[in-house]
Amino acid sequence: MSRVPLTLACWDYDRTRALADGTVRPDGVDLTYLSLPVEETFFRMLRHREFDAAEMSLGSYATAVAAAPDAGGLIAIPAFPSRSFRHHGIYVNGDSGIENPSDLVGRTVGVPEYQLTAVVWIRGILADRHDVPVASVRYRTGGMHSPGRVEKQALDLPPEIDVAPIAPDRTLVDMLVTGEIDALYAPRTPRPVLEGRPEVRRLFADPRAVEEQYARDTGIFPIMHTVVLRRDVYEARPWLAGSLLSAFEQAKSLSMERMAETAANPYAVPWLYDEVERTRTLLGRDFWPYGLDANRRTLDVFLRYAYEQGLTDRQLAPAELFAPETHEAYVI
Repeated sequence: MSRVPLTLACWDYDRTRALADGTVRPDGVDLTYLSLPVEETFFRMLRHREFDAAEMSLGSYATAVAAAPDAGGLIAIPAFPSRSFRHHGIYVNGDSGIENPSDLVGRTVGVPEYQLTAVVWIRGILADRHDVPVASVRYRTGGMHSPGRVEKQALDLPPEIDVAPIAPDRTLVDMLVTGEIDALYAPRTPRPVLEGRPEVRRLFADPRAVEEQYARDTGIFPIMHTVVLRRDVYEARPWLAGSLLSAFEQAKSLSMERMAETAANPYAVPWLYDEVERTRTLLGRDFWPYGLDANRRTLDVFLRYAYEQGLTDRQLAPAELFAPETHEAYVI
């Protein structure tokens, strides 16, 4: 029986490795897995629809869903290859005088893009839990380490939100070092922090403790990315949505089994067994769930943030994001 050729662009994750190497094959699909940096995948899929399926920024996708009935020709499945707590992604200039989150009010903050999922979570958490309203900060967009980054898709933001690009020959990290911006919200660690330079530091001195407390208080492990299909590919064969979701689930399960192996450590993490046990105690045995129902609360909070931050003109419901065939799990 012939299989449908399908190209998937997704980064090199342990939880998708079995898809990349062919250990897991989606039913009815001849999969070509392109391992690309996430920024490149998002840009090429949003601007040019180059792939049949792709990992996608949850923030950019939610913005597209709210902007057009067909989400600009995309439709998602509830697989979430990237999740991350983001308190550790708030950086400040060492001489800014910013010691507490509330000190960010009235300051100028760099963000690679306003629509970036990590930045949506950071702004929402700061507003909900640390008295930093979204519009109380001035946002400046651009490349972190290389100049010229722009928003992947056009935004129509409320006038009270001050967002503007930096000069095309400047970078956010250079401006943070010089104090031209006071802080930076970003998913990637700035080079000065990696190099141990004093000009830049994290806002939270012990971000893991703050992130673990957030998890205890909310039960949320923030979702960063989902997986989208080109709508024309999906509409030609709606069964692809379920086939891909099942394959992502299988690949993730294999990764989790491997992570729990103790006879011979599969990863270069000395206390991996303890890390797995600690994470399961805090987040539950299936701490990286796929599917709509298991992620409804997390998605509800994110979609509220997207609306409150002007990325969507209404608060979307989680079910609006995903192919109807994936809304319910098949139970034997």
